[in-house]
Amino acid sequence: MKKRPDYECYRKIADHIRERIGTPPTVGVVLGTCLGEIENEIMDKTEIFYKDIPGFLVSTAPGHAGKLVCGTLGNRRVLCMAGRFHHYEGYSFEELRMPVYVFKLLGIRTLILTNAAGAVNLNFETGDICVIKDHINLCGVSPQRGENIPEFGERFFSMNDVYTPSLRKLAKETAVELGFSLQEGTYFFAPGPQFETPAEIRAMRLLGADMVGMSTVPEAITAAHCRMDVLCLSLATNLSADRVLDHDVTEDVNQVEDVVSGRFRSLLTAIVNRLDEGDIS
Repeated sequence: MKKRPDYECYRKIADHIRERIGTPPTVGVVLGTCLGEIENEIMDKTEIFYKDIPGFLVSTAPGHAGKLVCGTLGNRRVLCMAGRFHHYEGYSFEELRMPVYVFKLLGIRTLILTNAAGAVNLNFETGDICVIKDHINLCGVSPQRGENIPEFGERFFSMNDVYTPSLRKLAKETAVELGFSLQEGTYFFAPGPQFETPAEIRAMRLLGADMVGMSTVPEAITAAHCRMDVLCLSLATNLSADRVLDHDVTEDVNQVEDVVSGRFRSLLTAIVNRLDEGDIS
């Protein structure tokens, strides 16, 4: 049986990264599918490919660069994951907690998660950016399954306000200042890699879902366990299956990326510039 990483394993990974980047920033960013171009906005950067970090996971998803990028975004230093890990790649849910725990050990206090997702809410359209306020996980699994690591958090922990209210407010205010508005809603986690059936989408909508995607929730649960502030921005790259039948979702994703990626980059940079950890609660 494969040995589960313990606290010492995570610490060694964090130490290896710290040696490469020096003093880490306090803001971490995880870039989702079709959002990798944001790394081009980071200046004075140091890049570390996941494959060169002993003990770390390796990204295999299309469109994910598979590297850490540390540098300056706007006027703040950030540590950015250009490419994330998914359950559909073959990783267990327990393995998916690794990046967040490593970020925690590096001193990251604020975690910004981004993703590309399908619009379940009938009032949402492709190109909308949604601030996630909550999520639904009916998979019956958790990245915290198994022996607890008390150095990170308690065995049983609250999932109230996983997505920090003050950060959600900051994101919405920042968008208005940039001349557009954000949606706000609930993200439904579907492990994939297949897209959802029309019947599944209708069920998700009845349960209160606004967006659906194959990532983010394992990271958010882990961040809640180790008490990090979390902001999640979800880009609606396609309409859900019951709204557009027999359509190439991949084509939709690529088209929306071309149209909206500039707006998303501007929003993320402006939010990072306005972060003040002392005011986050």
